Amino acid sequence: MALVTRDNPKLTLEGARAVVAAAERRAVEIGVPMNIAVVDDGGHLLAFIRMDGAKLSSVQIAMNKAEAAAIRRQPSGPAMSGDQPNVMLSLGLAIGSHARQTPIRGGLPLMVDGKCVGAIGISNGTEEQDVDVARAGVTALEKA
Repeated sequence: MALVTRDNPKLTLEGARAVVAAAERRAVEIGVPMNIAVVDDGGHLLAFIRMDGAKLSSVQIAMNKAEAAAIRRQPSGPAMSGDQPNVMLSLGLAIGSHARQTPIRGGLPLMVDGKCVGAIGISNGTEEQDVDVARAGVTALEKA
């Protein structure tokens, strides 16, 4: 029985900056200023930018989406029952986790060799725009 693990990839500050830069480029391409947060695998903030024109009210939302994706190891969004959102479970998870989980889409985990090294959270556009910009950040890390 192993008492510790040894092979645990970590997202570096340089990696977090590359993810943010790619997401920012995509936000510029679609013409929507975004709040962009990158966290480590425990949901702790590594890098953040608020583009000119992004709403102040979306700052915490971006960080929350990133944290939710990191700690759940899956995209942020509503809990599902089959192919339908389960509103009660989604709200219960948000309340039960002291708002560390969110039913709002726009947070994606950052995976390396099948392991979560962090997550990106985007906020200020529609959920579809937020996910699109987050995917650009994920892709930057996948290409590294």
